[in-house]
Amino acid sequence: MANERSVTRLTDPRALRAYAHPVRMALVGLLRTEGPLTATKAAELLGESSGTCSFHLRQLAKYSLVEETGEGKGREKPWRATAPVTQWEAIADNPELAAATSMLNTVVAERYFEQLTRWLERAPRESAQWQEAALFGDRILYLTAAELAALGDKVRELVDEYLDRLAQPELRPDGARRVTYLALAFPEEPA
Repeated sequence: MANERSVTRLTDPRALRAYAHPVRMALVGLLRTEGPLTATKAAELLGESSGTCSFHLRQLAKYSLVEETGEGKGREKPWRATAPVTQWEAIADNPELAAATSMLNTVVAERYFEQLTRWLERAPRESAQWQEAALFGDRILYLTAAELAALGDKVRELVDEYLDRLAQPELRPDGARRVTYLALAFPEEPA
């Protein structure tokens, strides 16, 4: 499991709503995979204006999702992600937090669905090796809540072995590509 220093935990409804913005999510993801970037370089990579990226980086910094590196000046100040992982609670203890959590979960799911759809469209043009390696399918299981939680812990432990490659490109073997790994498991509605 990722150590506590490598996780940003969102517990404030304002932070959850702030992170739910698509440009902000893209910025955090970009800083995690590409390393420190200026607002200008991030804008170039995302197809946004530098003013837009600068604004959103400052908003993300309010909630400790990104920070300045302390180098450069003005628009040439590089920013970095504060952690390779962002988490928020599955169970909210008040209505405001529940609403913000639901909104963020929906935005994240929509973003993943868009990425999956783009993959399915481009898959036929990818190498056979990548087409065969990609995971797409499901398993229907009968589990207790405790068993599902334990399964999730095991999967996270396996996946977390590769997290250091986000911040340390030198750890990436030749041929490594950025891969979105989705883990979805939820109980079906009772019959």
